[in-house]
Amino acid sequence: MACSLTRTLPEWRANQVQSGAPPGRQPVVFRRHRRAACRGPCTFVPTPLKCAVRRPSRSPAVSEQSPNSDSGPLSYAQAGVDIDAGNSLVERIKPIVKKTFRPGVMAGLGGFGALFELPLDRYREPVLVSGTDGVGTKLKLAMQLARHDTIGIDLVAMCVNDIVVAGAEPLFFLDYYATGHLDVDTATDVISGIARGCELAGCALTGGETAEMPGMYAAGDYDLAGFAVGIAEKSRLLQSDRVQIGDVLLGLASSGPHSNGYSLVRKVLEVSGAALDQPLDGTTLGEALLAPTRIYVKSLLRLLDEVEVHALAHITGGGLTENLPRVLPQHSSAHIDRHSWALPPVFEWLQRSGRIEDREMLRTFNCGIGMVVCVPAALADRATAVLSDAGETVFRIGEIAACECAEPCVRYL
Repeated sequence: MACSLTRTLPEWRANQVQSGAPPGRQPVVFRRHRRAACRGPCTFVPTPLKCAVRRPSRSPAVSEQSPNSDSGPLSYAQAGVDIDAGNSLVERIKPIVKKTFRPGVMAGLGGFGALFELPLDRYREPVLVSGTDGVGTKLKLAMQLARHDTIGIDLVAMCVNDIVVAGAEPLFFLDYYATGHLDVDTATDVISGIARGCELAGCALTGGETAEMPGMYAAGDYDLAGFAVGIAEKSRLLQSDRVQIGDVLLGLASSGPHSNGYSLVRKVLEVSGAALDQPLDGTTLGEALLAPTRIYVKSLLRLLDEVEVHALAHITGGGLTENLPRVLPQHSSAHIDRHSWALPPVFEWLQRSGRIEDREMLRTFNCGIGMVVCVPAALADRATAVLSDAGETVFRIGEIAACECAEPCVRYL
């Protein structure tokens, strides 16, 4: 399929007119999107994809001199916006984005948004499932280590892991990258990671926005956000009413802290004075903390095809304590055997170096369990075999029990 990620002067001028901004204050717009054709009513048209590079209303890099002063006419380059860098980025990411294409991505005729044709032949009552997220202050660690090629995997993982727990297959992904000064090499590394995450999840990177905004961010800083859309059969949506007393809880190993709790991680690093290059379990502390979030999508979709699953819980901020109750019905509790898996070395280091209490660890970090699968007891062994064959490390961590409390909760044994 052809991929066209372009910026056009007519689009820029149209945005100037629509913005209603005074002369010299209009936004410059880069667009990195796929020109696509709609083939009928069986299509889903997402939000237009664009890369906006906006000049702030008062940039410290620009004087308040009149355009008629001796300094000559002003330009966006003087304001800190590099149009050529934006165009260079677009050219470099074209082949990267194209690798993520999957059936359903439509390309051909022009358009302002990416088009995706829903596979309606596979669904009787299709439901679209969406999710959006970021990676929090793990970004600061990536910047500190000057390692930008994996943080995009984190971004995709946080979104697609959230929607697969509803039983949805991710279809496509959009990203937002914002910075004060566009470094093409850094941005390319980040977007390469996003594309890699999309490949791991089986979804298409249909576009995104790159915003260069002078004065908004400190030098070298950037921020990320992502948005994923998936599809599920309505009758197969995973909801809390499926969960039964006696169901078994299987925990899937995480790759580290994933993308949650990094404000506490950074505080531990600060108070301990630890060096990020110090050895830790065959790697370095920095590499262990920066390990990308595991993407469970393909393993879980395979499980859903082969085994009856009652619930899935993505263990993010709040740990097992806060996330498991989100998928449980009233008057039930998750009984977790805390000794059914070993605390990974990176979490042992965090707890020891920060003198963090067990309760705080369990309600902040995933502590080695990134996803929980709830299945009927009779199918626990079968589910374990399927997940193990798909490459997951599986622990039998507990079960669902009756509880007199109205609100579901977690109890550690």
